[in-house]
Amino acid sequence: MAVEITEATAATAELVDAFERLTPQLSSSNPPPSADALEAIATSGATRLLIARADGAIVGSLTLVLVRIPTGLRAVIEDVVVDEQVRGQGVGRALNEAALGLARDAGAATVDLTSRPSREAANRLYLRLGFMVRDTNVYRYSLRGGE
Repeated sequence: MAVEITEATAATAELVDAFERLTPQLSSSNPPPSADALEAIATSGATRLLIARADGAIVGSLTLVLVRIPTGLRAVIEDVVVDEQVRGQGVGRALNEAALGLARDAGAATVDLTSRPSREAANRLYLRLGFMVRDTNVYRYSLRGGE
């Protein structure tokens, strides 16, 4: 399957529809983003919204966050989702490789991501791509309570 990776620069109706379909496959606790939210992500200087297409249809996405802090440029991969109909066919690899290239070109020294242990196939992919498990703690403070 040929996969094309592009960067979303606007919240088109096609993009909104794709996130309506893809978001429930990523998270059962968060609703799909609105057109306004997607527009903010697509036009932010801190995020790069990558879209994977196969046969012209959107089949996955990844958000690369680039933020400059006192210790350098941080790159973080967030919200990777591949449509369940095409998983295992190279879409996740193509998205991640594109994100790693963008991070490298931007001047980031490292790229971080988190992945739930239950996402076994994704975790195997990250290791094959060269990501290493870090011995660290991840903390979350919920501003909405209970999350």
